[in-house]
Amino acid sequence: MAANSYVTEGFPRMTEVLLLLGLLMTSLHLTDAQIGVCYGTLGNNLPPPEEVVELYSQNNIQRMRLYNPNPAALQALGSAGSNIQLMLGVPNDALQNIAASQDYANEWVENYVTNYTKVKFRYIAVGNEVNFSSSLAQLLLPAMKNINNAISAAGLDNQIKVSTAIETGVLGASYPPSAGSFQSEARSFLDPIISFLAENGAPLLVNIHPYFTYSANSQEVSLDYALFTANKVTVQDGQLGYRNLFDSIVDAIYSALEDAGGDSLNIVVSESGWPSAGGTGATLDNARIYNTNLIQHVKGGTPKRPGKAIETYVFAMFDENNKPPELEKHWGLFLPNKQSKYPLLCRIPTATQIVFSIE
Repeated sequence: MAANSYVTEGFPRMTEVLLLLGLLMTSLHLTDAQIGVCYGTLGNNLPPPEEVVELYSQNNIQRMRLYNPNPAALQALGSAGSNIQLMLGVPNDALQNIAASQDYANEWVENYVTNYTKVKFRYIAVGNEVNFSSSLAQLLLPAMKNINNAISAAGLDNQIKVSTAIETGVLGASYPPSAGSFQSEARSFLDPIISFLAENGAPLLVNIHPYFTYSANSQEVSLDYALFTANKVTVQDGQLGYRNLFDSIVDAIYSALEDAGGDSLNIVVSESGWPSAGGTGATLDNARIYNTNLIQHVKGGTPKRPGKAIETYVFAMFDENNKPPELEKHWGLFLPNKQSKYPLLCRIPTATQIVFSIE
């Protein structure tokens, strides 16, 4: 049975759900597409980091995004002897000091990277969704360079790549995907970053959320197109046909990168998910359908880059009750008590590799 038709069916009876949950959640060994999960910590009822790391390991989640250098989480990752690969964030409020001082950047890397010799660092994400018109924009590239210098000085530049996570609002055009381009006002901000990434063999991290496109344009964008469940091409772009919004957004960004001289860059989807409550189309069933289909879909690439698996971090591990507004509280795959909100109906035994990120 095709993944899309499978996951759009209604929930099974409770006994079947429990059986599937025990079977599936222990069988998500992520090996085809590099998938991880984001670990966010903006909740007052979340389990301690050592239990979170154990939960990742129990569910064979082999990659994690951590939005800030949480020492307890880093300690848990190092002491658990896990094989979890980590995307570690430099928070926006640290950019000024890091951009201003190489010594400060060296100290940051020593405190949060080289001191944790058993943690398998993959990326350092310097800044998250820095707005090109904000005061932080001029600080981002200097901060990235200083962190990269510190990583290189530690002899880790072949192991750890330095990048930044952008959001899709930097696109000035996205339809059709082949016409994708960045806003002209953003080019002076983005072009030097693109050059830096290309020079250092690092990917561009992009937070991609079809949910927001759908919820803001639900009269024009069909739910099926947003959830990967459309049964026919919705957007025809020359020789390429698009059946889902996710592919359309990813390929629009690839087109924008090509337009900006970044043909060689790969995209890592540093966030993607669907809320289960709090907004238009935000239901438990839609969240289940989106995340299940996302995990299956990304191993096959996009129409523009077929067959090339997309490293993707599902947003997010837990519901976080301290995040405003209400919509932001309901993106978790798990409840704070570590119970899964729904089974991820992946194929057994060849489930794809999933990357979850922790915020």
